[in-house]
Amino acid sequence: MRKMMMWFMALLLVVSMTGCGGGDDGAAAPTAPGAGTGRDGLGKGPAPVVLGAAGNYVILAKSGISTVPTSTITGDIGVSPIDRTAITGFSETMDASNTFSTSTQVTGKIYAADYADPTPANLTTAVSDMETAYTDAAGRALPDFTELGAGEIGGLTLVPGLYKWGTDVLISTDVTLNGGPNDVWIFQIAQGITQASATKVILTGGALPKNIFWQSFGVVALDTTAHMEGVILSQTAITLNTGATINGRLLAQTAVTLDANTVTHPQP
Repeated sequence: MRKMMMWFMALLLVVSMTGCGGGDDGAAAPTAPGAGTGRDGLGKGPAPVVLGAAGNYVILAKSGISTVPTSTITGDIGVSPIDRTAITGFSETMDASNTFSTSTQVTGKIYAADYADPTPANLTTAVSDMETAYTDAAGRALPDFTELGAGEIGGLTLVPGLYKWGTDVLISTDVTLNGGPNDVWIFQIAQGITQASATKVILTGGALPKNIFWQSFGVVALDTTAHMEGVILSQTAITLNTGATINGRLLAQTAVTLDANTVTHPQP
């Protein structure tokens, strides 16, 4: 009887251990900084934010895009639901198709909600996708880091991962993002981003701007000659002061304001 009881207890232990270790549904959250699978399951950090049709634009805004010439923009730009009157400082020329316009400051095309079809519908989809991307980035759960540096990230080297702040984020000196070409960074910021004059976001180890997502509820402000890397998703406005540059995208749910800036879309 005793042997039978010991055998039964051993069987229960085996079953219990098997049940605890069984099955991986692929949805497990990162348990350490840099954990996760990154882009296409080939890297580290969270899965990238899907931009959808918003990814067709280097600048996309709902209430306007303005520049103090001369800016240098590589990629398409668009505004919606506001019309073409909210695109200022570009001295654009309308194409014969009336579906887009051009400017000497833009290596690409300019689109507005009151241009000819199919531009209005395309922009509506892009803006909707921009809003969805913002919601996705803001809603990612279980961050690897919270309140890092009390919001001051200047001077730090950041590994791939999900970062979260309930404050503003300040970049008062250079900040480095170190990781590979398939690694992903998502920054969830409950207030705004302020990058100081002449500071840089530096990528090392093969990190790519297309895999970096700055989700900001408040205003994003890059001061004079600052350099940013990554996709900015702002609930409000994005402002680049004189000479500031970015490799990435400016996706704003209000306006984007430029002043002799260089804005370059990230390489695919």
